Amino acid sequence: MTAKPMPLYGWYGDDFTGSTDTLATLAERGFRALLFLRQPSEAQLAAAGPLDAIGIAGASRAMAPEAITAELTEIGRFFAGRGVGLMHYKCCSTFDSAPHIGSIGAAVAALKPFFPNPLMPILGGQPNLGRFCLFGNLFAAGGDGAIHRIDRHPTMSLHPVTPMAEADLRRHLAAQGLADIGLVDYRAYAGGSVAQAALPNGNAAVLFDVAAEADLAAIGALLATSSESGPMLAVGASSVARAFAAGHDKVVILPRAPEAKHRGTGAVLALVGSLSPVTRAQVEAARGYAMLSVDAARLLADEKYGPELRNTALSRLAQGDVMLVTEQPEGAPAASGAVAEATGALLASIIAEARLGRLVVAGGDTSTMAIRALPLWGLSYLGPCVPGAPLCRAHSDDPRLDGLEIVLKGGQMGPPGFFNDAARA
Repeated sequence: MTAKPMPLYGWYGDDFTGSTDTLATLAERGFRALLFLRQPSEAQLAAAGPLDAIGIAGASRAMAPEAITAELTEIGRFFAGRGVGLMHYKCCSTFDSAPHIGSIGAAVAALKPFFPNPLMPILGGQPNLGRFCLFGNLFAAGGDGAIHRIDRHPTMSLHPVTPMAEADLRRHLAAQGLADIGLVDYRAYAGGSVAQAALPNGNAAVLFDVAAEADLAAIGALLATSSESGPMLAVGASSVARAFAAGHDKVVILPRAPEAKHRGTGAVLALVGSLSPVTRAQVEAARGYAMLSVDAARLLADEKYGPELRNTALSRLAQGDVMLVTEQPEGAPAASGAVAEATGALLASIIAEARLGRLVVAGGDTSTMAIRALPLWGLSYLGPCVPGAPLCRAHSDDPRLDGLEIVLKGGQMGPPGFFNDAARA
């Protein structure tokens, strides 16, 4: 009997937007990859066909440690059972997390027992998204294009749930229970490779600086060699996938973006839950959408408000593209998880009656809750849109939704004209 082919790579994303970036990274390099929206059934795995890489989009960045432990213990068991060689815990490229919510330390504690390789790499940057790690300190591009140390970043230092107050990722993660992290700084890549001797002695968890794309090729070669010691757990943004692909001599295959099918089959619906200044500037620059404001507090408190919004959105969608935009709160934001869940329910109620050509969702937590509210089981890669926010195809047992084009965007991602690009890419 022929043995089942084993996937080379597995990933769990702490939110849906970042999960699709990893999907695109792998697919563009020739890996057969599919992102499931929950732990897949055998029937769904069979429907997906042979895969080199399997992803599961999660919501751990908005979860308490106990919930992370429960979910990721099952996830770890699933991926270990599939025989993956590298298990990637895909966190946000800005590493925004805290001991009490979105704990990367809790995620590692749950997953590591299933992946016994003595090396656990943590990659601290993703240059194509404007994320850089130098001597263990994380830097990120702001909406103004300038590079900021993460604890001084104009948005991430003020994040309403997980503000980044520490730039040294070793200290940041130590507060979440990941102590004794070693460091390989960017100078180790000067010769184009990283020798095993460069690894700090006695450190299972090792943070790798990433200052340039070439650093990922050097790290990838080391990971490929180190993987001979058994299945490995790695932590980081999609830079882990970029390094892995480089270590397997996979080059980027630039697919031609498909023609926007919504022009002939339906309108574009955009849902904006992010309060990020980057996203708000993109909303201001958007053209061709009918704009509908969403009062988050009222959506939670007034049971008649959601149906009214749904009816208005359906009426406008019959005429063209529509954007639902969560209003900036006057005081402290309402509970972000509850708002994301409520906007997800609103989206589901609209899509139940509208036939869309494309769905665009902006905001990490919003994207997660919104897509989870829909009867979808997977996403595959269709083509590029903007870095960090690819164009995806939905997989669903509902024929109305199967094949729907979807773009998911984190709050900090995309150029000023993102919503115009996303509607027409």
